[in-house]
Amino acid sequence: MNFTIAVIAKECIPGKAKTRLTPPLTPAQAAALAQTSLSQTLETVRSFPAARRVLVFEGTPLRRDAAGFEVVAQSTGRLDERLAAICSLVTGPLLILGMDTPQLSLAPLAGLVADWSAPTPRHDAWIGPASDGGFWALGLHRPDGGLVRGVEMSTPRTGAQQLARLASAGLAVGMLPTLTDVDHFADALAAARDCSGTPFARAVDRLALGLPTAKVPGSVPAEASTGGRART
Repeated sequence: MNFTIAVIAKECIPGKAKTRLTPPLTPAQAAALAQTSLSQTLETVRSFPAARRVLVFEGTPLRRDAAGFEVVAQSTGRLDERLAAICSLVTGPLLILGMDTPQLSLAPLAGLVADWSAPTPRHDAWIGPASDGGFWALGLHRPDGGLVRGVEMSTPRTGAQQLARLASAGLAVGMLPTLTDVDHFADALAAARDCSGTPFARAVDRLALGLPTAKVPGSVPAEASTGGRART
């Protein structure tokens, strides 16, 4: 399929990655879980029917993470500017994903894939809302950094603002399912329930078992630690 998937991510360094997971996790545990989330996301993206896969990275990726991707350094500036810069890397349809949704599978993207595989796509853009008000995916059939630049990122209104920006440009926008970004440990537990049996779910289960009960905001179902079927 003739489109590019770009994953925007950063090196998982203790004290700099997923800091909102601490507490209850230590900085080292949070960074390790972030790395597991990133590696799982990239492994899933490798299975997607895309012509090109780009890892837009801050820092130095692990060799196994870079495999199968063109690695490009993130630009500087605010997140909206860094997302806008990705648009200049491609000349055809573009799907941008983050490293925060390890429960990602092909299923939530089925509508986009089917639409953009058609001779005449119905949608000029697609957006995947996140449960915290942001977005986990942004697809642009004709990438234009101006559609992203200036949108206030990392707020409860980010997804709505981005959707409004696309609509105001006269684009037909398709909606992807809402997913949970992993920012807090409760989010990690929720994401683990949606991808039971995966490395991420098993890591969350191990961490939850090692925390005092009062510090665990939920529980991971048994299949997360007993080899339940992984989603791909």
